[in-house]
Amino acid sequence: MRWKAAVLAPLLLWTFQSLAQAAGLEAFERPQTVPFPEDAPYNREIATLGKMLFFDPRLSGGQNISCSSCHNPSFGWEVPVPKPIGAANTPVRRHAPTLLNAAWISPLLWDGRLDSLEEQAIGPITDPAKMNATFDGITKRLSSVEDYRIWFDHLFPGQGIRKETILAALAMYQRTIVGGVASFDRWVEGDETAVSDAAKRGFALFTGKADCASCHTGWMFTNNQMYDIGLPTSDLGGGGLFPPDPELNFRFKTPGLRNIVLRAPFMHDGTLVSLEEVIRHYAAGGSTAIARTSDIEGFSLEEGDTEDLIAFLATLTDTGTNVPTPILPAN
Repeated sequence: MRWKAAVLAPLLLWTFQSLAQAAGLEAFERPQTVPFPEDAPYNREIATLGKMLFFDPRLSGGQNISCSSCHNPSFGWEVPVPKPIGAANTPVRRHAPTLLNAAWISPLLWDGRLDSLEEQAIGPITDPAKMNATFDGITKRLSSVEDYRIWFDHLFPGQGIRKETILAALAMYQRTIVGGVASFDRWVEGDETAVSDAAKRGFALFTGKADCASCHTGWMFTNNQMYDIGLPTSDLGGGGLFPPDPELNFRFKTPGLRNIVLRAPFMHDGTLVSLEEVIRHYAAGGSTAIARTSDIEGFSLEEGDTEDLIAFLATLTDTGTNVPTPILPAN
């Protein structure tokens, strides 16, 4: 059978595009294991203890705020406000970053100042504007709870309840906060029906013209690098650390995009309230209200592009994972 050129050309183009798309999808394949540190291998009981601590308001000075107050699993491990309200009853400095897939995030925090989850937990717990607690106070409160005494003595023999074991348990649990399988993952595995045609067009835009994938790489959709994305802000980001590094001024950590549709508002300051606003911001190459040059170049938005990009981003959301609140031990 002879194929006419008018039929053969589109067929070859479709085949080429399908192969190219399949090759691109491989870069976003989910890992099979969680990377736990060699000196803190996974322990189910310690992770369970860490989960209780994560949801326990006894870790705050006023015993009215927990880690989950700012990192709520129902909102992609963030909260749906620009800046959470802390112990001082005022908004904290920045939008709460997600803890989803925390085991793969390094460095941590918007300004990239820390490398380990054990270190990271100290800041919000002891910050007067956030949880306003001391580890001496936390240790005393937890030690008054019989179940906590039993569990810590069993899981940390010879150490019991102390700052280091509290942090170890919290970090162990946070490394288990992993995004579940989403429709995008099923597409990566070969199920062509897992995502819509609009989402497939959105992925082509994401990896092509819009160039989102130059920073949002891999299965978690972040390269863990710092960029100035052209937001009008007085927050210096990485440049505000000590000693100051002007090269890091206005640079913030690239967040992963898993469960992104649950995580509005967006950016380090929560100033962009929708994915439509985020896409317009990137397409424009950053805000026109700033004098500095940002790290993003912008791209042209054609009719339907925004909808297609959002359709793709929606496929990154895991809708099947349920995170039940633990039953906390009584005093």
